[in-house]
Amino acid sequence: MAAGGGTKAVIAALLANTGIAVTKFVAYLLTQSSSMLAESVHSLADAGNQVLLLVGGKRSQRRASEVHQFGYGRSRYVYAFIVSIILFTLGGCFALYEAWHKFSDPHPITSWQWVPVLVLVVAIVLEGFSLRTAVLEANHARGRTPLLKFVRRSRSPELPVILLEDIGALVGLVLALFGVSMTLATHDGRWDAIGSAAIGILLVVIASFLAVEMNSMLLGEAALPEHQDAIEAAVVGQGIPSLIHLRTMHLGPDRVLVAAKVAVEKGATAAEVAAAIDGAEARIRASVPIDTVIFLEPDLRRGQAAEAQATVE
Repeated sequence: MAAGGGTKAVIAALLANTGIAVTKFVAYLLTQSSSMLAESVHSLADAGNQVLLLVGGKRSQRRASEVHQFGYGRSRYVYAFIVSIILFTLGGCFALYEAWHKFSDPHPITSWQWVPVLVLVVAIVLEGFSLRTAVLEANHARGRTPLLKFVRRSRSPELPVILLEDIGALVGLVLALFGVSMTLATHDGRWDAIGSAAIGILLVVIASFLAVEMNSMLLGEAALPEHQDAIEAAVVGQGIPSLIHLRTMHLGPDRVLVAAKVAVEKGATAAEVAAAIDGAEARIRASVPIDTVIFLEPDLRRGQAAEAQATVE
């Protein structure tokens, strides 16, 4: 995993969710509240997800091998995709099942009535601190980019995943507090089921969004537009008058493949072409702040190629 805020945000979320999951489950055992059970499973899933993100970051640092010659950078996308599946199944689907079960057999909270409210309020505070850490770290990476746009365009999975998980957790806690409070006020257990159902729908939506984003990263996304523009500008220089076409693809969050066909001067010698390619590669590496794997193919533009062929004939 890249050094910096991604790891810090993941660890902060892991510590918060582990403690919250244990507390929520104890509250469920005391009250038998469906919302509390749904929230305890939600926090448990989130804690497991953070472990997966840390494992993915660690595995992505392995050196390239004969089989994986471009390295293991995409491991971070694989583990983030698994996170979305776990969030969907263990978090969202379980909460929806628990809501259906509670609707089938509604019962009020009759014992330890103050426990779920206290636990949820404390959990909201703790999740708020976790979200604050994630937002502060994301601010360093996104600059002035709006938060939603940053989540959509980021090539690093950790911060977007943690941001969405923490936002979902905070909203889920508010929904659980609403369901529990209405159950206590009305003595109608169906409000508890409504809270659990709302949590389930929320988690399914977030997990589906994450799955789509991680699937796109696994398929291979191009460099960010500003990096693409910088590469295009850097290619043209001494010995390379123009760029014919360019293709880029992220091999991991911090590594991008650059493949381009570049025009060279008609009549240039092999040594001059080699020097021009070397110069272009140096300019590309200096133009973007991430590691680059570069393949440049020298060619003549069609008009130049036709002229060269006519000269030979």
